[in-house]
Amino acid sequence: MAPLIDPRGRPLRSVLYIPGSRERALEKARDLPTDAIIFDLEDAVAAEEKENARALLARVLDEGGYGGRLRIVRINGFDTPWGRADAAAFANVDADAILVPKVGSPADLDAVAAMVPDRPLWAMMETPLGVLNAAGIAAHPRLQGMVMGTNDLAKELSARVQPGRAELMTALQHCLLAARARGLAIVDGVFNAFKDEAGLAAECEQGRNLGFDGKTLIHPAQIEIANRIFAPSEAEIDLARRQIAAFEAAATAGQGVAVVDGRIVENLHVATAREVLARAEAIARDPARTDAGGQEGRA
Repeated sequence: MAPLIDPRGRPLRSVLYIPGSRERALEKARDLPTDAIIFDLEDAVAAEEKENARALLARVLDEGGYGGRLRIVRINGFDTPWGRADAAAFANVDADAILVPKVGSPADLDAVAAMVPDRPLWAMMETPLGVLNAAGIAAHPRLQGMVMGTNDLAKELSARVQPGRAELMTALQHCLLAARARGLAIVDGVFNAFKDEAGLAAECEQGRNLGFDGKTLIHPAQIEIANRIFAPSEAEIDLARRQIAAFEAAATAGQGVAVVDGRIVENLHVATAREVLARAEAIARDPARTDAGGQEGRA
């Protein structure tokens, strides 16, 4: 049985898609500073390559070498000719979780859970039905995380998504609410223009401000920006330390609140400050993934 992992207790700033059919990309990913990898057997693999990709990915994962990166396998849906074979193949392969595409209801997770009894599940939130059923999906006992599939969602909505993503905001926040209500990890969708660093940074800032744990990425060149923006800044770390110190001093003096930079600090602010420091410490424990690596090629 795979060890159960609390994905919210580890960095998920950068979550890179890697096609399961590309052996060279799979090998290079071992040295990339991404916090997590989605090994994709679905959209990134052509139909004629599905079976070869399944065998290749199983071998590569069993060989190991991915360090502390969270290893997530996105299988094909059970409405395709490949989904059940994918689930059977990865039931015992050394991966951290199975990512189920186009989850529309908890029943979609039940079907995979029955075939993969000892592996945590993640859900792609990429259909209108899935978004509407997000609360029920998040309540599934095997679910540990959600991934926003914004490209597919925009397609299903017939939306023309503009900078700022107002067209997707209802869906993004609805899924965030569902995930946080159940203590799940949740990562934002991809930014397609991988050479547009300013655009990526703006979308990462938006996702971080909304509350996402990190961002899914399609290219290694995007890792550095996601890692930087989804990590606590030096200013946030400094404020967190000062809030904790001030509150502890106030408590010693018999007071229930403190004041830092002209703002009230209460228990809830201290809890948030401790989360900031815990995130920073988790990132610092693995310095090999704090700077970008340089693999070319679309993942």
